[in-house]
Amino acid sequence: MLLGIEPRNCKVCKEGLYRNKTLFSGGWSRCALCEEFVHYSCLASGKVSFLKARPRVCKTCRAAQAGTPSPSPKAATPVAVGS
Repeated sequence: MLLGIEPRNCKVCKEGLYRNKTLFSGGWSRCALCEEFVHYSCLASGKVSFLKARPRVCKTCRAAQAGTPSPSPKAATPVAVGS
């Protein structure tokens, strides 16, 4: 008995990860955060728009990171009262 092959879909654009669609557009890669396969064009871009950020993070994970700012410790400066 043969098992059917389940096609993989891109998590970002919900399109199939087929070689005939992605051969000339960069292929696909795995997101470092969610471990899902996404099109290369669906990865978050880096400092230069045509280069991708490292580690490879998809656009949805990058948006989730940007939506939840990490707490940054700031020293409280005392305010002078009176004088």
